[in-house]
Amino acid sequence: QVQLVESGGGLVQAGGSLRLSCAASVRTFTPFGMGWFRQAPGKERKFIAAIHWISGGTSYADSVKGRFTISRDTAKNTLYLQMNDLQPEDTANYYCAARTARNLFYDKVDSYNDWGQGTQVTVSS
Repeated sequence: QVQLVESGGGLVQAGGSLRLSCAASVRTFTPFGMGWFRQAPGKERKFIAAIHWISGGTSYADSVKGRFTISRDTAKNTLYLQMNDLQPEDTANYYCAARTARNLFYDKVDSYNDWGQGTQVTVSS
């Protein structure tokens, strides 16, 4: 099992930016894909963005398209999420996840094998 460690969360004003990182704690790391999800209190965990680990192909939820960018550094086994123009509705606990399943369900929680512990993002108005 891979340990994923997130960092970069915090408090930011509306319109601001944050960059989240997610580092895998293994030397050899070759997931099929990785993703970012977020979960607000009392709500279900929701898909934000996904990336194919080898090709770098990306997909986004409509709510973040044009504002968030997912990327990865395969040499560092690290996933990133650049978040710009943050809004109060982006406030949530953000999770990174890795999957080995070779399917098209990149936006489904159940497709992912390993999860980080989460990092809190709070956007004030």
